[in-house]
Amino acid sequence: MAAASGLQPGLLSTFVGDRLLHSRLPIPHLFGYKTGGGHHVSMRFSRAFSGLTNLLFNRRIVEEVPNTKRKPLRPGKLSPRRPVPDSILKPPYVDTRQSPGISSGAEVHDEMGIECMRASGRLAAQVLQYAGTLVKPGVKTDEIDEAVHQMIIENGAYPSPLGYGGFPKSVCTSVNECICHGIPDSRELEDGDIINIDVTVYLNGYHGDTSATFFCGDVSDSARKLVQVTKECLDKAISICAPGVELKKIGKTIHDHADKHRYGVVRTFVGHGVGRVFHADPVVLHCRNNEGGRMKLNQTFTIGTIV
Repeated sequence: MAAASGLQPGLLSTFVGDRLLHSRLPIPHLFGYKTGGGHHVSMRFSRAFSGLTNLLFNRRIVEEVPNTKRKPLRPGKLSPRRPVPDSILKPPYVDTRQSPGISSGAEVHDEMGIECMRASGRLAAQVLQYAGTLVKPGVKTDEIDEAVHQMIIENGAYPSPLGYGGFPKSVCTSVNECICHGIPDSRELEDGDIINIDVTVYLNGYHGDTSATFFCGDVSDSARKLVQVTKECLDKAISICAPGVELKKIGKTIHDHADKHRYGVVRTFVGHGVGRVFHADPVVLHCRNNEGGRMKLNQTFTIGTIV
């Protein structure tokens, strides 16, 4: 999901673990990216930092939201984990509660792999489209999770987030100031909310990963503009992708368009390779950077613009 620069001091970081963390740090300290050392959190150092799981999947940070009459988000109640039939192929991390992190080395697909990626991506897109139709005031994010879970398993696939590093749900629902990877719970959506729904399915041994932000009821002009500009950033970044193109051009493209509309870019959360592994190289930064690497033919990765 995207977040306007005016809301940044109150952004929430993601998942819940065994405790609720309150953060009073300013956003530059929470989300600063730096290409060397220091205390700035960077996905470049994620393997030494126990991988994506510690950074994205094991905590929920709560902060007051300034300059708004809306109540800040608070974690609701979680329903029990939903079962998956034994007949469905599961990713190797399921039930281990281990931190898989980012798999080293770019994955380049053969012809069969590309067809499998198309199938998993197609199913993920269909699930996402259906989930978006459920967004309306009064609907609980846990109800969205239940519907997503059921549709995925009915199609013979596994919901990739379920069990990833202990993540308890089958989809990510990030409302308002939650940046990404929010956990579905008992909170009901309210008129004026925006919600990002992040769907990943594991079908025939390949992960298909996609997300979009939806409007709930009568949404403010500022929120609509935020979502529009973020989508433009994504479209522009996708348009430059081709074999041989430097990966760092993705970040520059996104950052330049965000600057044009006077939005900031959240730097901690990144795109990533996806395929047989949920999170793999390359790490795709969404801000200007000097990282190396070029796109390869038959390589698949995500771009998750957060501005």
